[in-house]
Amino acid sequence: MKLSIVGYGKMGHAIERIAGERGHEIACIIDVDNPQDWDSPALLSSDAIIEFSTPKTAADNCRKAISRGIPTVSGSTGWVDALPEAKQLAKDKGVGFMWSSNYSIGVNLFFKVNAQLAKLMAHFDQYNASMKEIHHIHKLDHPSGTAITLAEGILAENPRYEDWNELPDQKAPHLGIAHEREGEVPGTHIITWDSPVDTITIEHRAKSRDGFALGAVMAAEWLQGRKGFYDVQDMLSEILSK
Repeated sequence: MKLSIVGYGKMGHAIERIAGERGHEIACIIDVDNPQDWDSPALLSSDAIIEFSTPKTAADNCRKAISRGIPTVSGSTGWVDALPEAKQLAKDKGVGFMWSSNYSIGVNLFFKVNAQLAKLMAHFDQYNASMKEIHHIHKLDHPSGTAITLAEGILAENPRYEDWNELPDQKAPHLGIAHEREGEVPGTHIITWDSPVDTITIEHRAKSRDGFALGAVMAAEWLQGRKGFYDVQDMLSEILSK
């Protein structure tokens, strides 16, 4: 496949390396210094575009990619308010588009574990849930998109919780999410269910960005021939069904 990368930070570099290891060609890389390349022959020859940029630029980047009829994978977070417009554009253009808050296969398995635990805990109101996410100091948004997805999983499976916020010492029906920004931490998410007599904790700790990059490249491969909007759970469900 020919892949183009939009956003050439640390994730973009990891995607470039992982894509090469999987036998793909990098057709074009777009960053802040070369916006004119959106209409270059190299980019327009792409089989897919993988976009990891910033909350301020992601919506416009996805609009440009989808408008050019190229399957698009986006992992940028902090722009979900504009996501419905991108989904509709993909539908109108008949183009495959995937957005997920986290492309790590491990994290997406963790989403399933989190939802199942929340469902079990609906029967035991002595337990109170809380969450903490830790990321590198360069991450602009908080809570992380992954933390929000985890929170939505708890709200969907446990009727004792109605919403989430970032205030300290929250109790049901409010789910508290704490965030820390520390060094170059790729991403850690900790969910705690605490009762007067014990504590249950589940945790996902990324060791590097490679897991996110691999999942994004796998998503670009999987998206070939598909139209409309998907998230990484759609891909994972197909893998698990085999």
